[in-house]
Amino acid sequence: MADHSSIAPSIDAAKRSASAPNDWVLGQNMAVRQVAQHAQRAAKADCTVLVSGETGTGKELWGRLIHQQGPRSQKPFIPVNCAALTVTLAESQLFGHERGSFTGAAGRSLGVFRAAEGGTVFLDEVGEMPLELQPKLLRVLQELEVTPVGAAHPVPIDVQIVAATNRDLELDVAEGRFREDLYYRLNLVELRVPPLRERVEDIPEFIDFFSRRCAQRYQRDVWKPDADTLKRFCEFPWPGNVRQLSHIIEQSYVLDCAPILPHAETQPLPQDHAPLPYMDLTKLRVAAIQQALATTRGHKGRAAKLLGVHANTLTRMLAQMEADQPGSSSSWRLAQGPRPRPR
Repeated sequence: MADHSSIAPSIDAAKRSASAPNDWVLGQNMAVRQVAQHAQRAAKADCTVLVSGETGTGKELWGRLIHQQGPRSQKPFIPVNCAALTVTLAESQLFGHERGSFTGAAGRSLGVFRAAEGGTVFLDEVGEMPLELQPKLLRVLQELEVTPVGAAHPVPIDVQIVAATNRDLELDVAEGRFREDLYYRLNLVELRVPPLRERVEDIPEFIDFFSRRCAQRYQRDVWKPDADTLKRFCEFPWPGNVRQLSHIIEQSYVLDCAPILPHAETQPLPQDHAPLPYMDLTKLRVAAIQQALATTRGHKGRAAKLLGVHANTLTRMLAQMEADQPGSSSSWRLAQGPRPRPR
């Protein structure tokens, strides 16, 4: 899927531009609604915005919506992965260069900021930007101009800057990993996107949204969880946030099975009074492997994930089971599916 956000991408840009923020944000969580209102105001003000939130909360999609809601919507939106910038090449990538300014500069390059003229530059993971580059970004924000590599004079630019981070930049400033002056320049308006575990009331709507999209894409029925499954999805901590939820649902459509939550985080803690079915560890292992294979319809990779072991480890366990109990392995062998014929 092209996006995994907290935003309903089914509404086109033209409709968004004429709508209230509540019309283009998926879910009813009040914190997210407030983020949407602030995003729309920041878009109209055409100011610098810092979008903060955990991985998978849809920070770039919020940046795109700010761009679409503002006066620059018809101009370029250019995202930059700050974590991938290197000190040696970043100036050329961001500010451009003149022909012959360094070895290999056969032509002239505009760079990101000039290529986005009139539009928006989205600085993704700005907290990962090397410390040596931060003063140069600060100058761009202060002076609204860039000096291409090899140029004698700075060039004025007209762009809106939206930055995003999953780091605690205040802590990074205190520990000397991020410039304080740059932080305050970026943080004119901060949008804090809450993680999915803090907006549990929106999970049913996300499930329905992603299921319908995947059903249309893969030509299958819309998945509707029963009450128990929905309860487990709502209780899951979702470390990967909305992106993780969308991946789990899409994976189920690709593999043609019901969505399965990662095993380790969803299993209830054992109760002192709950007896085990066996005391024999070998029997417990066999039962766990059989159940995992049955749950995943014989898919070894997913069964291994449920068991919390590497796929190669599960293969060795199955081989050992066959060697130990050659006459009673039909159930788990059936769960694995037909074995390939030797060539």
